[in-house]
Amino acid sequence: MKKIKKAIVAVAGAGTRLLPATKAMPKEMLPVLDKPVVQYIVEEMANSGITEIIFVTSSQKRAIEDHFDRDYELEDKLAKNDKLHHIQELINLSKKVKFFYTRQSEPLGNGHALLCAKEFLGDEPFAFSDGDSIIDAKVPVVKQLVQVFNKVKSSVIGVQRIEDKQAMMKYGNVYAKEKGVRNKEKMYRVEKFVEKPDIKNVSPEGLIVGGMRYIFTKDIWACLEKQKMGRGGEIWVADAANTLAKAKPFYAFEYEGQYFDTGNKVSLLKTAIHFAEKEGLL
Repeated sequence: MKKIKKAIVAVAGAGTRLLPATKAMPKEMLPVLDKPVVQYIVEEMANSGITEIIFVTSSQKRAIEDHFDRDYELEDKLAKNDKLHHIQELINLSKKVKFFYTRQSEPLGNGHALLCAKEFLGDEPFAFSDGDSIIDAKVPVVKQLVQVFNKVKSSVIGVQRIEDKQAMMKYGNVYAKEKGVRNKEKMYRVEKFVEKPDIKNVSPEGLIVGGMRYIFTKDIWACLEKQKMGRGGEIWVADAANTLAKAKPFYAFEYEGQYFDTGNKVSLLKTAIHFAEKEGLL
């Protein structure tokens, strides 16, 4: 099986929870300190060995394309004023990763967004992430999942374990059997996925989808193409993954790292505070 070098990042969502800030600016471009949310995700991908990323965008997301494009005039001005270091990380990133873009013409869910990028992947295994979730980890989470994938040769999802059943109702739950323990990190064989179950039916293992990080094999395409509309009249990755888990081995890996959902204003603020403290700014 080929090495994982490609990734899809879904960034077509409207960002209504962050209006009016997202009226003219993509939610993925909102800053966490001096970098937009989506750059943290791309850096995670690049540091995991990903060399090609396709963004599934919408008509309001042109700023993402502009951000990752080289601006040689700006770079020249900054260099002359000894200020190039302000964007050096972004320049380095553009040298490590090739960026591609496709449009999701209708807001039909993240499963539909994934299908929009099918031709880019072909039969290759690939990484998939949303554009909202930042995960702060010593070893990038996508890299952790790639390492698991290289052993099991099957689709893998990154999960977290929590004990608060009330909190579990806010997330997609993963129901699984423990497969084995490696260096105190746990891997599970997925039985099913359930989106935001009631408190009586939360995952007994306490596993939630904390930050949308998947490694998919080509088998996901057939599931997505047959997937019926789900919650809100949209096609969801979790529903297709649930179908795949019933047909073929699908693993959940309890990754090491701290997950931040930047999709609402309080979480975005907490994320900024975390990285400010990490950098010694507070």
